[in-house]
Amino acid sequence: MRNIIPILAIFTSAMMACQSNNTKTTSTDSKVAETDTNLKQCFQYINKKDTASLNLVTNKGTVNGVLSYNLFEKDKNNGSVAGIVKGDTIIADYTFQSEGTTSTRQVVWLKKNDQLIEGFGDVEEVKGKMKFKNTSSLRFDQSIVFKRFICN
Repeated sequence: MRNIIPILAIFTSAMMACQSNNTKTTSTDSKVAETDTNLKQCFQYINKKDTASLNLVTNKGTVNGVLSYNLFEKDKNNGSVAGIVKGDTIIADYTFQSEGTTSTRQVVWLKKNDQLIEGFGDVEEVKGKMKFKNTSSLRFDQSIVFKRFICN
């Protein structure tokens, strides 16, 4: 009986030491995973005289970035994008400047390989912002396709 008590004490100490090492590893692994989720991606659209660029940072299901459209014979607009990722779809608000006026409109892109295909559909104004009436009925007709490229 006297031999069992020291053996149990050593066994308990060893188990506690192993558990504390596992906790440290898990904590370090989580920090690495968090760092990896800050994914920066750059996209561009070029079609004859029409161009657009989109730089996004994705982090834990949210996106933020900068979007610029320069469509031939239309007003150029630049602004920021903030939204969410739902599966293969990005839904965001685009707040931009055009002709000295600040506006906000909803934008939706479908992710397909290294491309983002912009969605189009019926819109309505809600609290000063143009929103799609129904995001599930958008058309992704390939009219504006952003292609991924390596960010500078």
